[in-house]
Amino acid sequence: MAKYKAYPEYKDSGVEWLGEVPKSWVICRLKNLAVIKNGQDYKSVQADNGYPVMGSGGQFMFASKFMYDKPSVLLGRKGTIDKPLYVDVPFWTVDTMYYTELNKGVDAKYLYYLALTIQFSRYSTNTALPSMTQEHLSNYKFAIPKVESDRRKITDFLNHETAKIDNLIEKQQQLIELLKEKRQSVISHAVTKGLNPDVPMKDSGVEWLGEVPEHWVISPLKHDIFTRKGIAFKSSDFSSLGIRVVKASDIKKKTITSSDVFLPENFVKYYPKAILRFGDIVLSTVGSTPDVKNSAVGQLGAVPAELDGSLLNQNTVVFSANVNVLEQLYLFFLLQTDGYRDHLDLHAHGTANQASLNVSDMLDFKYSRPSLSEQIEIVDFIQNYNLKFDALETYCDTAIKYFQERRTALISAAVTGKIDVRDWVAPDSQETDKTEETTA
Repeated sequence: MAKYKAYPEYKDSGVEWLGEVPKSWVICRLKNLAVIKNGQDYKSVQADNGYPVMGSGGQFMFASKFMYDKPSVLLGRKGTIDKPLYVDVPFWTVDTMYYTELNKGVDAKYLYYLALTIQFSRYSTNTALPSMTQEHLSNYKFAIPKVESDRRKITDFLNHETAKIDNLIEKQQQLIELLKEKRQSVISHAVTKGLNPDVPMKDSGVEWLGEVPEHWVISPLKHDIFTRKGIAFKSSDFSSLGIRVVKASDIKKKTITSSDVFLPENFVKYYPKAILRFGDIVLSTVGSTPDVKNSAVGQLGAVPAELDGSLLNQNTVVFSANVNVLEQLYLFFLLQTDGYRDHLDLHAHGTANQASLNVSDMLDFKYSRPSLSEQIEIVDFIQNYNLKFDALETYCDTAIKYFQERRTALISAAVTGKIDVRDWVAPDSQETDKTEETTA
């Protein structure tokens, strides 16, 4: 914040988390700025289109009528309590949220920036489902400028500066998506066409494959792998210590995350087929419908080293390559192709909220198989490419984190008076002023 100046004089706010504030500012409570009101259950007004129904993560449904039709700031009542939302269209909000009716002279966007600085952890209940009371929110203290035009200047400044930062974040996110697409393309091409562009090709007779190298073998997946299912352990046996359990919901982004669910150590003796080893390939057989990409049934992951020896829960299946014809990592990359994902989507069945897969359907899939030596070459090629992609994605993630931290710091500095933006002028306005001066 070095490029921004401070206010001429400060005073002790008398509020621990505010510290010193500009001398001309006043201390007020949230209830002096707005009235906090409860959201309501949306089911009675649920519709296919109409007004947005807002939750802590944004819009997720439509309503046939609106609850409030003026700009407002939404605050979490239960669950996700630390993500205020700004809404400037007629909306309905759920009963786990509060909405605000602003007092005269208070701008909703300004209140939104103020709300982003609330230290929710000071008052939220310490439970699995955090909650905030109206009383605690209403009495939360802020320091604000007395003059409305000064508050408006802070809002204009933050609107402009956060828009620039958000644009930078969006560009990094777009780059990550492009990298993912490129990674997917490299994997799919390598395991379906090979590495030699000059090799003679033949028609595979399989629609998703098209032409493949002439010397590759077309083989049903079910002939080349072994499978074993996870075990339906009783939830009453789960504990907070022992052997870690891997659940279907832990399979994410080509890997497996560690859950906080354990089983007694003697279960290893009784359920040897449920034991996972480093490098095992695990797929979920139950999940969301195919349109929900990040949690769709058929999520794929390789067991990381830290989960070696863990126990596999139900609604999962392990795919193990027949080492005589198929290399395990080649199988892992094969299962990442768009062709196999389309195959799973085609065979997924179930209700509107949950889908499942039969293992027999998952195995009813034809692919093209090179020799073991060529499989190893392809695996090495993909792994080297993946290292480059990983480095670029890490760079993008680091940049996004930096921009997000800068955004948070800038908002906090402006609304708590650490920087003085009263003389700030939007760059476009500056250019207009210069043009007018030149013309004159």
